[in-house]
Amino acid sequence: MLIPVIIAGGNGSRLWPLSRSHYPKQLLRLNGEYSMLQATLLRLPAELRAVRPIVVCNQEHRFLVAEQLNDIGIEADILLEPCGRNTAPAVALAALQARQRDTNAKIFICPADHAIRNPEALEAAIESGYQAAESGLLVTFGIQPSRPETGYGYICMGEARGDHHLIERFVEKPDAATAQQFLDAGTYLWNSGMFLFRAERYLHELREHHPQMLAHCTHALLQGEADLDFIRLEEASFSRCEDLSIDYAIMEGTQDGAVVPVQLFWNDLGSWESLWDHLDKDAEGNHLRGDVIAHNSNNNLAMSDSRLVALLGVEDLVVVDTPDAILVAHKSQAQEVKRVTDQLKARKRPETEDHRLVHRPWGKYDSVDKGNRYQVKHITVKPGEQLSVQMHHHRAEHWIVVSGTAKVTCGQKTFLVAENQSTFIPIGEVHSLENPGRIPLELIEVQSGTYLGEDDIIRISDRYHREDAAEKVAQLP
Repeated sequence: MLIPVIIAGGNGSRLWPLSRSHYPKQLLRLNGEYSMLQATLLRLPAELRAVRPIVVCNQEHRFLVAEQLNDIGIEADILLEPCGRNTAPAVALAALQARQRDTNAKIFICPADHAIRNPEALEAAIESGYQAAESGLLVTFGIQPSRPETGYGYICMGEARGDHHLIERFVEKPDAATAQQFLDAGTYLWNSGMFLFRAERYLHELREHHPQMLAHCTHALLQGEADLDFIRLEEASFSRCEDLSIDYAIMEGTQDGAVVPVQLFWNDLGSWESLWDHLDKDAEGNHLRGDVIAHNSNNNLAMSDSRLVALLGVEDLVVVDTPDAILVAHKSQAQEVKRVTDQLKARKRPETEDHRLVHRPWGKYDSVDKGNRYQVKHITVKPGEQLSVQMHHHRAEHWIVVSGTAKVTCGQKTFLVAENQSTFIPIGEVHSLENPGRIPLELIEVQSGTYLGEDDIIRISDRYHREDAAEKVAQLP
């Protein structure tokens, strides 16, 4: 059995402000109707999608991942990492899970944040890699380079063995002159981050080189628990894993590494410049999305989802407008966006974590206005869903229903609030909100009080298991 494994962790900070830690790039629709995660799954051969893929993601993204898989009709084992520990532990978890399903399973590892335009070439490469993995090799896939790229790592091919080569060495991202030498040599490939091998073969290598990592991952999975559609790992064990990539942990040291050269139209979409390179452009080399106009402007990437953006007499710029942040950068500086997000984190700014529009398992909310002692939100609750039973120490809330019907519990009373009706939730009152109808419930929430932070939500019970109810009840006066 060959099981696809999708690595969907990470926060994609170099694509800020579109990518945020609570809604990262792999969940964004950057090029078409599907998110990068969805596109990754949909381009797999049909027989691979049918064997129930394994998706490894951060527990913060679990409901978003589950919803996106449901939208495209794919069921998967979703392993929840309590913290990021890079790809070597993530692949170890997937290999352990795959081995539980089939002791002879092979796994195809694919990151969720890559773009591929010719999936038929990928299918052919998987077939070649499968044959090499049958012989016990740890296979990676190298992209035939089309330019002297400095943003990717490289793999130097060694001795040819049919459709694959033994790996001579891995090379970190080079400077421009070295990248040109690699291109001219013809023996260097871009490192794609995709792999194929027997699950047990990878675990054997890990047992040899990083036994503690394997022990921590094994314990984290065995002591984990099923939670709705997810497999939640035991946090203490997993957090002890070293933060290592699969390249550093295994591939650079193994004697059994192989690379399959692939002619793919591939891009890892790791920066705004690489995204611009991948997207379709107009006659002036611009990719304009949303409410954007351009005059006498060339080779720009401009996106707006909140207001009109006008470009005049500029070139090689990245302009990304969101409701709460605007990025203006030269494309040559696109790799440095992380320095901006690092500054924002140091200042404890919320713009690195959430968009103004925040998704929740029950729906979403948009913070449309905020001032001294008040905040206004537009809340949408999906049919049949319910917010947690909760209370607040520092704020009262006024709910005005604008569409649908709300089932409200406030203290000991439960009642319906219809369109154009409202209700008031006093400070300290235990309450909940549910959509009992068949259409989305939309309401305006006006908060007022001395403190309006999200950490003033004391959950008493929650159908999505986001908090331990017993601990929250203990906090009540």
